[in-house]
Amino acid sequence: MQPRPTIKDVAARAGVSRQTVSRVLNDKPEVSPETRDRVLRTIDELGYRPSAVARSMVAGRTRTLGCISPNLTDYSLACIIEGAQAAARQKGYFVLTGSAPHAADAEPLLEEMLHRQVDGLLILNPRADERYVYLLPLVEQGLSVVYLGSTPKNEAVCSVRCDDQHGAYQVGRHIIAQGHTRIAMITGPQNEDCVQDRIAGYVQAFTEAGLPVSADLIATGDWSPDSGYQAMQQLLAGPPFTALFAQNDRMAVGAIRAAREQGRHVPEDLAVVGFDDIPLASYFDPPLTTIHQDFLEHGRRAADLLIDCLLNPESTIAHVTVPCQLVVRRSCGSLN
Repeated sequence: MQPRPTIKDVAARAGVSRQTVSRVLNDKPEVSPETRDRVLRTIDELGYRPSAVARSMVAGRTRTLGCISPNLTDYSLACIIEGAQAAARQKGYFVLTGSAPHAADAEPLLEEMLHRQVDGLLILNPRADERYVYLLPLVEQGLSVVYLGSTPKNEAVCSVRCDDQHGAYQVGRHIIAQGHTRIAMITGPQNEDCVQDRIAGYVQAFTEAGLPVSADLIATGDWSPDSGYQAMQQLLAGPPFTALFAQNDRMAVGAIRAAREQGRHVPEDLAVVGFDDIPLASYFDPPLTTIHQDFLEHGRRAADLLIDCLLNPESTIAHVTVPCQLVVRRSCGSLN
């Protein structure tokens, strides 16, 4: 199947700029008759049909940014959106937000946002599933896009991410420093970039300490407390371990419950460390050692990047890594 021709293809074939093609499509007067005829012939030859992106771009800026998230209820995602809204508002932009729980939900939501003429898009976790596929033709057509939480592969888009590998490395170093050598891990979904980076940081800490990594001590969750509970039950039925790294705080609290039900006390019998530092982490019993992420900063940086792309179309594609830090509480190690 041949890819649908874009405004860029028309401009290249006709030997004009994309702006000139846009002027012809919108019947603007500042195009010579000869150029107009050439562009119209090229449009017919290629079978070009203006997309929602093209219509949005030629209609002029609306100072509206689109934001698509897997959901609007998760604490981390909601904080990122709040940070983006605050940064956008300071610069006179409005953020139109929608949720697409599944990849198939992303396409109609994208179309709706484009019909509402958003200037650019903030997309949370686009590579956690196949939703990024719907973005590729939009990027090709010149729409400004910023990924949050995912690393672009070949897409010409900016991105903002946590330094997940260093965060997990800090976790591994801390647990090992407490004298533990048998350390289990509950990961998030294996297809997510942050999960692979957190695994890499965990392995890095083990390698530097000269400790083997045992596949029998790794289980997979889905970020929910219940998945942490189920994964912990699976781990406790296998080889012994004295510490656990759960790749987010919600799975950590589920794991702690499963451990208690089997008579394992935290931190006396089992050290536990999470990731994210959600507000309840300091109120868990015991208070949870974890990695603090500034989710508001993620959103602010993403909105700033997107607005900069809109104001400076020729600017270099930027990839921002937001640092994170270990917060030591009673679940593993002593209080600061």
